[in-house]
Amino acid sequence: MSATGRPAGGAPDALLGLEQLLLDPTRLTIVSLVSATTWCEFAFVRDQARLSDSALSKQLTTLDNAEFVEIRKGHVGKRPRTWVRATAAGRERLRAHLAALQQIADRAQQAAADHPEAEANPTG
Repeated sequence: MSATGRPAGGAPDALLGLEQLLLDPTRLTIVSLVSATTWCEFAFVRDQARLSDSALSKQLTTLDNAEFVEIRKGHVGKRPRTWVRATAAGRERLRAHLAALQQIADRAQQAAADHPEAEANPTG
């Protein structure tokens, strides 16, 4: 891996677009969810991602440190609230990650179609 967290050397082009943090399904879920909205309440993200408060808090801190999301804290009445949104850079990095995943899947399908001899039936 290079210092940017991206594959070094002769990695296929699609791998260069992958975001290491988004290879984790939980973080991919969170970034996808908050990218689809302007701002989300913490409780909404927690419920949709099916996480505990502490697990979501830890993931959001990681994503905030990597500048995928922005977090705001405040109050509604006397009750504390936390809101989350994807940063512009986070949205773009998600888009590039999803495009890289799609490119990997497309190349695999094309390779299998181009080489029918690669498909084998192990039972004879």
